[in-house]
Order: sequence, then structure tokens, then C-alpha cells
Amino acid sequence: MSFVNENVYDYSVNNYSLSIMKKIRFDSYVLETLMPDLTGHDKKPSAFLVYIYLWSRLALSRSRTVQASLQTIANETGLSKSAVQASLRHLLRRRLIRSEQASKTAVPIYSLQRPWRRPARSADS
Repeated sequence: MSFVNENVYDYSVNNYSLSIMKKIRFDSYVLETLMPDLTGHDKKPSAFLVYIYLWSRLALSRSRTVQASLQTIANETGLSKSAVQASLRHLLRRRLIRSEQASKTAVPIYSLQRPWRRPARSADS
């Protein structure tokens, strides 16, 4: 897998507090190619933000899918609900994510697609 969760411990001697931060690793393609493509070429920086949000949720849960409503994504990214909708449509159109719903009113389940990763070819081909 391309991302690894690591705990980073920050001890505070004065007030005896402990804070734990999670590190999330991204494929270099995401920052070197996808970010300039979505923000510069496509003029959709909110789509990049939503993609990063979904990536982080998946990494922290160590799952292949994440269930999140439009309102949840909007609240946690600081984007408007309509900006999240437009971003998700763009990511779906670019085939960077997949979305499934049990019914029209169900909360969507998202999975990330990484089209830059090609399956390894067998030695026979």
C-alpha cells in the first residue's frame, strides 16, 4: 500500500498532556501530478481537496471504502455542500473515485481509484 499510518507522540512536560498525530503518506503522483492537474489545468482546487479528504479518511480507517455524506465532507473540508457536489462529480468523471449507494437517499460509499498505477504484467506476456 502507498500510505502508512504512524503515530507521532508529542509529550508536554509542563501540563502533562499527550497528543497523538497520525501521519498519512501519499503517492508522489498525487502531489507532483494530480495536484497541479486538478488545481491548475482543470481549475478545480476543491476537487483536489475532496480527493485528499477521502484519501485521508481511507488511510486513517485502513479501509478500501469510506461512507460520508455531502454535509460531512463539506463540514470537514470547509467547502460548501454545492462545491463538494461539483468536486465529487468532477472526480467521478475523471475516474479518480467510485461511488455506490444502496438507495437514492442512502449515504454514498466512496473508494479511491488510482489510474496511474498499472497492474503488474505477468512474465508470460
